Amino acid sequence: MITSVHNPLIKQLRQLGEGSKYRQKQQQILLEGTHLLQEAIATNYPLKIVCHTERWQMKERELYEQLLSLHCQIELVADHVLNAIATTLNPDGVIATAPLPQPPNLQIKRLGLALESIQDPGNMGTIVRAAAAAGCDGILIGENCVDLTNPKILRATAGQWFRSVLKPVANLKDELLFWQSQGVKLVGTSAQADVNLWQYDFSQPSLLILGNEGRGLSAEVLDLTDVCLSIPISPAVESLNVAMTATLLLFEAKRQSMALMP
Repeated sequence: MITSVHNPLIKQLRQLGEGSKYRQKQQQILLEGTHLLQEAIATNYPLKIVCHTERWQMKERELYEQLLSLHCQIELVADHVLNAIATTLNPDGVIATAPLPQPPNLQIKRLGLALESIQDPGNMGTIVRAAAAAGCDGILIGENCVDLTNPKILRATAGQWFRSVLKPVANLKDELLFWQSQGVKLVGTSAQADVNLWQYDFSQPSLLILGNEGRGLSAEVLDLTDVCLSIPISPAVESLNVAMTATLLLFEAKRQSMALMP
């Protein structure tokens, strides 16, 4: 059992939770909690190191037996050591590391999502989860968005991080122009737009574009759009959270696609 927070492995794991640069350097991510571990195993996502407490092992016997067959490094650690690794206040007894995902092959056949300068990990995670639930083809992550490997994002996706096509891009504008050249409609979002989400025809291949929590889409990206959509809200309400906006748009697209089914 590892009982010291000064153990070299524990120091490495703590750094994975603290900084995106270190995660990129080590080409690893940090998975916290039983649910994320279960989702990683369910999707055959490779694991490198699993640290767990004795109490967790007793409680999750079946899951522990699964781990033994995965050929990953398994370490029993003291409760206070696991607490030192965790980025949450009340970890449930298990933390794992896994390699960074390989760049995915994104194909927008019906509906894609593009994100510009999303900064809040909770918003990013919620958007990823909503996109997966709505059957979105994939998400383009602009160069100024929060790091996709942030542990808060992984937790907020409720495991859908492993099932989603998430493509970080070095130049969002160039990526948008490429998809536009492929016949995909670029659909922006703006509170001032004359067309609302119920008036747009989502049967055509579309790429929804959402902007920063405070500023919205940049003028540069807005200029590229084929159409901008608004969401009608009460005059007493200034705006909607970007994750809520994404969810409403994604599920309006899903509603329309279901209405076309025989």
